Amino acid sequence: MSSECIFCKISNKEADAEIVYEDNDVLAFKDINPAAPVHILVIPKKHIPTHQEIKEEDAHLVGKMHLILSDLARAFELNHDGYRVVVNCGQHAGQIVYHLHFHLLGGRPLDAMSSVRGG
Repeated sequence: MSSECIFCKISNKEADAEIVYEDNDVLAFKDINPAAPVHILVIPKKHIPTHQEIKEEDAHLVGKMHLILSDLARAFELNHDGYRVVVNCGQHAGQIVYHLHFHLLGGRPLDAMSSVRGG
């Protein structure tokens, strides 16, 4: 855990978020600045700063996160019309919070090249 990381604080219930899923390893919550009608962030509770820093030992955790993304897409009824899963890695990709997270976006047609900044 990073003491300055807002996602670690959310995971530890030291900061508020509208949580939509939680288990021992993963937390999902609504983005406070949504880029689509449904915009959910899925994070590991383990602090991994970027996608580039995923290690072999994290493979199960990252796979689990993808299963949760699929489950959330069904729960928010995005699975019929489609949805997008985005991960920003590093400054040039628009990553602002350096804690691995996936954006689940849907609920309207998304531009082919629209970006997701933040989080």
